[in-house]
Amino acid sequence: MSDNSKILVALLAGMAAGVAIGILFAPDKGSETRDKLNDSLKNLGDSIKDRVAEEIENLSEIKEKVAENIRSTIHSVENDYNQVKADVSNASEQTERTLNKVKNS
Repeated sequence: MSDNSKILVALLAGMAAGVAIGILFAPDKGSETRDKLNDSLKNLGDSIKDRVAEEIENLSEIKEKVAENIRSTIHSVENDYNQVKADVSNASEQTERTLNKVKNS
C-alpha cells in the first residue's frame, strides 16, 4: 500500500470515528442515532470499496505494463539472439571458404 493510500485510509477512518462520536453525543433519539450511525458506516464502507476498486485497477494497470515490458524484452532478446546466430553462421561459412582456398592453393 502506498503512502498516499495509507493516508487516505487513515483519513477515512478518522472521519468515520469523528462522525460516529458526533452522532453518539448528538441529542437525538436512540433509533435516530442508530440510523445515522448506520448510514455513516454504510457511506464509509462504500468509500472504502471505491478506494479498493481504484487500487485494484491501478495494480491491474501496473501488471499490464510489467507484462508488456517483459514481452518487449523477450522479443528484443530473441531478435538479438537470431542476429548473433546469423552472424556466427556467416563467420563460420567465411572461415570454411578461407580454409578451402588455403588448402587448394
